Amino acid sequence: MPVLRQVSKAEATDETVLAYYKRLFGDRDPVAEPGTATGTPGDWWTVFALAPDIFKHAVDGFAVYRHPARKIDPVLRELGQTRAGWIKGSQFVFSQHCKSLRGLGVSEEKIASIAYWTVADCYNEQERAVLAYTDCLSAQNGRVPLQVFDKLRTFWNDEQIFEFTYITCLYDMHAVITRALRMEYDAREDPIVEGAAPEGFSAADFLSAPRPAVTPHR
Repeated sequence: MPVLRQVSKAEATDETVLAYYKRLFGDRDPVAEPGTATGTPGDWWTVFALAPDIFKHAVDGFAVYRHPARKIDPVLRELGQTRAGWIKGSQFVFSQHCKSLRGLGVSEEKIASIAYWTVADCYNEQERAVLAYTDCLSAQNGRVPLQVFDKLRTFWNDEQIFEFTYITCLYDMHAVITRALRMEYDAREDPIVEGAAPEGFSAADFLSAPRPAVTPHR
């Protein structure tokens, strides 16, 4: 469950919010009866509905990257979005854009290899350049060697590089928001927890723990 309150159908008054509720949930209340056609709980929508103007800004952003005026190959775009979701640890963003890649006809090998693209042989030179740039944006927080831009400029102009940068960073942001607020597939416990010590263990560190007796070899 998200950490923030969700907006029910009865509570919603904004026309844009209600239109998306109808489109995604039909006549159901998305809080009382969650679930979208893509298999997600749908609570991204019900949490974003807390601020209808931000809700509209977000869905307008979705329309921007799909607009016919975009100049970049949608496969390269989706590689960036999917890799950004993986880097930020957002199962929601990663999962949804794996589905988008599949819908664009990308092979299962390439989709499965996104986590370890640096050692995978299935990507072409353009795809590798795009994934390297995505790592600079999402993993290195925008620290990009100029040599990466040199490689991108072998197949993209400045307008295309800007488009890709904006869209990838937009989904980097969504991945962070979704994880932070425990929405959709990111409503899960952090996997990094302390492993239990043996009962009675009280050493300051593992090197100061009692050592087992060693029987000398005869």
